[in-house]
Amino acid sequence: MASDTAAGATRPAPAAPKSRKSVTGTRRTVAALFLLPALVLLGALVVYPIGYSVVRSFYDQSGDGFAGFDNYQALFTDDGIRTALKNNVLWVVFAPTVATALGLVFAVLTERVRWGTAFKLVVFMPMAISMLAAGIIFRLVYDQDPDKGVANAVWVGVHDTFAQSSAFPKAHPGRESPLEPADGGAFVTKGTVSAGDTVTLPLVGVAPDLMPDGAKRAAAPKPDGDRINGTTWQDFTRGKGVGTLNQVDAAELGYAGMRVEAVKDGEVVETATAGDDGSFSLSAEADGARLRLPASNFQEPYNGLDWLGPSLVTPAIIGSYIWMWAGFAMVLIAAGLAGMPRELLEAARVDGANEWQVFRRITVPLLAPVLAVVTVTLMINVLKVFDLVFIIAPGSSQDDANVLALELYRKGFSEDQPGVASAIAVFLLLLVIPVMWFNVRRLRREVRR
Repeated sequence: MASDTAAGATRPAPAAPKSRKSVTGTRRTVAALFLLPALVLLGALVVYPIGYSVVRSFYDQSGDGFAGFDNYQALFTDDGIRTALKNNVLWVVFAPTVATALGLVFAVLTERVRWGTAFKLVVFMPMAISMLAAGIIFRLVYDQDPDKGVANAVWVGVHDTFAQSSAFPKAHPGRESPLEPADGGAFVTKGTVSAGDTVTLPLVGVAPDLMPDGAKRAAAPKPDGDRINGTTWQDFTRGKGVGTLNQVDAAELGYAGMRVEAVKDGEVVETATAGDDGSFSLSAEADGARLRLPASNFQEPYNGLDWLGPSLVTPAIIGSYIWMWAGFAMVLIAAGLAGMPRELLEAARVDGANEWQVFRRITVPLLAPVLAVVTVTLMINVLKVFDLVFIIAPGSSQDDANVLALELYRKGFSEDQPGVASAIAVFLLLLVIPVMWFNVRRLRREVRR
């Protein structure tokens, strides 16, 4: 025991703890010196503007008088800001969700095709285009004229496939015509027709260059037993004093495809369609009936939807945003798919799961962290959207497409209300902070795993 005590007495005292260093061995002082320029820039470009905006939001338009919370009260009482808030809700709910869903579908499907890489390149390419250029592109895409706007060209093409528009929207009876207006935009003969009669139904009002391509020179009707033959045509010949009123002349064209109805006691007993030369024929069932040219012959051509009108402008702009950012979502989700353990998918298929079950019960749950990051990132992005709305929405419907970032610009620069603009900026910051916090927290969880 004495020897142990002696040994313990001669044991050296423990050394004092050394100052801790960073992982790379750099001292804290040196690290702080290297971080100092970045901190200065961060303070000058981020912290100071935020602080100044918060202070400025409590002052009036002149910047001299203290306004308290009046500027923040305007966020919920001003009609323009309330519309912007409503539209921002639509943006946050639909744009990230649809873009992420499309990105997921594209990422999963392109794994199964040879040309998947080329498809990903095409889908991601809009990300290389600036918001300004994309806005100009979609301003043209949504043009009301089907000859200019791609969206309406496609829409009109689909519509006309199932409901052909009329070729004679401006046609109407001329002077001393045997036709008179009827209800609903139709025209009807002043008297009844009889079996064996010939009928002429002259119209005017269609420019010669707008006549159907298949129209031929009109043929004067000829009697045919107990049938009722007739002609409907453009009763107009170029040149002063040329042609005879209400008679078929050599240079006049027939109304090809004109629909003719025989109406007796308010009911349609027979119908006929005019040929390329405007001629038509009805049976003896039309005896005693009046002939009617229904309103469908004179409908205005369908020009598509008013994409940039008050009711559709916000969904149309959201569509352009999805076109740009679906590729971003696809690339991130494809990276998550690349790191997914394939043995789980194969095991599910061996156990008898079909592809939809594999996708819904395995692929989507494993990609949940990536999907959350993509969705949250896009939510932050749409809260700040400005360029697309400012460029695509025309002046007549810009108020209906308004968002907070655009309203901030308008209050600060167009309406000279810097206090309200600062309040909108602070409000946007408050909206973004919880989303950013959620994103950072999730990323830290992923790092810990």
